[in-house]
This record gives sequence, C-alpha cells and structure tokens, in this order.
Amino acid sequence: MADSDREANRFSARAARYARVGANMGGVAARMAGSRLFGGDARDASNAAVLAQALGGLKGPIMKVAQLLATIPDLIPPEYAAELQKLQSEAPPMGAAFVKRRMQAELGPQWQSRFGTFDLTPAAAASLGQVHRATTKEGEKLACKLQYPDMQSAVEADLSQLELVFALHRRMDPAIDTREIAKEIGERVREELDYEREAKHAALYARTLADVEEVRVPRVHPELSTKRLLSLEWLEGEKILGFTEAPVEIRNRLAVAMFKAWWHPFSHAAVIHGDPHLGNYTVFSEGGEARGINLLDYGCVRIFHPRFVGGVVDLYRGLQTDDRARVVHAYETWGFKSLSNELIDILNIWARFIYAPLLDDRVRTVADGVKPGEYGRRQAFEVHKALKEKGPVTVPREFVFMDRAAVGLGAVFLHLKAELNYHRLFENEIERFSLENLEQKQKEALAASGLPNPM
Repeated sequence: MADSDREANRFSARAARYARVGANMGGVAARMAGSRLFGGDARDASNAAVLAQALGGLKGPIMKVAQLLATIPDLIPPEYAAELQKLQSEAPPMGAAFVKRRMQAELGPQWQSRFGTFDLTPAAAASLGQVHRATTKEGEKLACKLQYPDMQSAVEADLSQLELVFALHRRMDPAIDTREIAKEIGERVREELDYEREAKHAALYARTLADVEEVRVPRVHPELSTKRLLSLEWLEGEKILGFTEAPVEIRNRLAVAMFKAWWHPFSHAAVIHGDPHLGNYTVFSEGGEARGINLLDYGCVRIFHPRFVGGVVDLYRGLQTDDRARVVHAYETWGFKSLSNELIDILNIWARFIYAPLLDDRVRTVADGVKPGEYGRRQAFEVHKALKEKGPVTVPREFVFMDRAAVGLGAVFLHLKAELNYHRLFENEIERFSLENLEQKQKEALAASGLPNPM
C-alpha cells in the first residue's frame, strides 16, 4: 500500500481502538471467568447482556462482527446470540463538514463539480460507512457509499479482540473448534473495507446475473469511486418486508428471485453473497406490480474454488440416493478431517435439514411452522449436543458463509411464506453440472471483473 495512504492501519488509531475495545471486552471476560470460578455458568443471560452492552457502545467493525456471529446457528451460546441480535449496527452519521473533508480526500478539492447534486445528509448509516444520494452531471441517480475514517485500523484492533470471544467460547464449550471460523470472518471483514474490490464484485454479479431478469444489479461508476468511496447506480425499490401480506403469487415471485440471486452465481461462478440481510435488497416494480429484487451490497462476497461447489452437488446427490460414500466425499472435499462414522451421522443432521426442501419434489414451504428467527436453531442445537459427546470438530473456513447464506435465505422464504418447488428450482441451477465447465465459466467471469482466481 502506498506510503501516502494516511489511513492504512495506523498504529496510533489502532492503539486508541485497542484501548476502547480492550477495556470493554476485558471487563466481560473477567466477569465470565469469575462466574466459572465461583461455580456459576459463564453462559448465563446476564453475562450475555453485559457483553451486548459493552459492544453496543463501541460501534464500528466489532458491531458488524458481533451481529455476524449471532446469525450463524449455535456458533455462540444461544443466550449470547439473542442479545447480539438486538444490537443496531448503525453508527452516528458523519456531519456535513466532515463529509466534505472525506469527499475531498477521495476525489480532490473540486469534488462537488464532478456531481450534478450530492446530498450531504446520509440516506443510511452503517458500521463501516454511510450512503449518500447524489446524481451524475447527466442526472443519473447515484448511491455513494463513503467509508468512515480509520476503519482499517479499527478493523485490525477489533479482530484482535474478537479472538478473546472465540477463546472464551472454546473454554466454555469446546465441541466446535472456532479457529478457522475466526480466520474466515477476519478475511471477509478486511475485504469489505476495499471498495475497489467491492466494485469488482458488483461487476462479477452483473455479468453472472445478466440473464436473470428477476434480479437487478446496480452499475458501478468507476470515475466517481475510490478505495473508500463507491458510487453505484441508485435502484429504486421497496423493503421486502412490505410484501409479506401480498398475494401468494407475488410472494412466490419474490422468493424465486431471491433463490436465483443466491444459487445462480454459486452454481455458475462459484460465488455467493455472504450477507443475506434484509437491508441488502429491495423490491422493484413494473406496471404497478412487484417483479423482482434489487441486490444492493457487494462487500461480503465469498468466491470459492469450484471444487467446493462440487462438494455441494455431491452431498445433494449423495443424500438423494442414500450414497454414504458420496456424502463422505463431499464433507472431505469441503475440508472436514478425521471423520468417524459418528461425526458423519452428526453432520448429516444439519445436511438433511439444509437440503430437505431441495430434495422434496413438491410445492411446499421451506420449513412448516417455523418462525424466521428460529430457522435452523433446533437442528443446530441437536448437532451441538451430539458434538459435545463425539466432537470436537473443526469447521472448515469455506463452510462459514455458505452455511450463513443458506440459513439467511431460508429465513427470507419464511418471512414471505413462500410456497415453491425448491427441488425443481435447484435442479434447474445444477442441470448438466460439471467441474470442468464451472472452472472455465468462473475463470472467464473473474478475469472479466478484474478479480483473482481462488486458491
């Protein structure tokens, strides 16, 4: 990174962040250790509430990480997940004068002359940056995402403190070894800071979803973008939760769009959107009727080696035909190691849950009688309980965001009360699947988008 980059993981900013995060997290750690020392349960709800309170005052990257942890079923104790899910990831917005200084740092002293209009009041504020409405000189509407200052330093400080959370979890409940999970989360959060990479992700999705009319991807304006400023086409739309009581044909149409937005890039380019948050998409309408979704954010994107997709297909076919050898091969392809028959049976509990709607050739809900916020929790609890007796197991890092996306997507289907033949939809996506074909398609798509091939 260039020496002139004044925000490149500065030690002074990092040290200040260590002091703030470390003091809060240290207090929580001491409280939890004390609970164990005096015969209490470090997992109890009061400790969880204290942790949430400590994080709630910090804002920034650690808030994003905390919420991410809460969405991965049973990665952390349910008491902690419940508290962390209550946190709001919105940080106090930057004021107009501060925005002007940030924009000048990114586009130069005459930055305002490069836009038709630029609203200094943010339309949305989140954990790493805020979004401003603007227009090009030609009048095209823009969404300009501007990163908060010193975020790289904050991320590095927060990720180092995150290891404290994982270390506590390993001591409290060693059924799942979280080391690889911590590495994966760190890598993805660091990528989210690089808006130049996010612009390439958007280009990759635009190419991959070009023939999927139900999903729209905003166009990038590279002449108005930098490493910490991303200017995208503003796509008009409504919140998806506004359609939960729409006629069933509308709800099903939106669910199909969501299915294709996730599974089509995965099956055709080995890439997945790792953050199925309700705020990351809106519904577009034509002729007064909802027609599909706008996919808005491309920071948390996971590019896999094609063999990982091969493992997903192998597991699906193995479960479909009760071919245990193919199921085991799939787990090994993903990176699970030292698999005993008992551990395979435990993993199959989760696999059969995730794949259940894909294997069932009929119109159905994704899970009958389950609330969106509870999707996957019971099965995760069963797996965790079994792993306490037969584990521990190290979860491969590639598995983390795939798992999270599958659960998040299922929750959206439950919100919409969609009734679809998920089996037929999935079969359409993997029709005539071959690793060789996927490898070639991915190579072409990544090259066209300026992204490196996965390791």
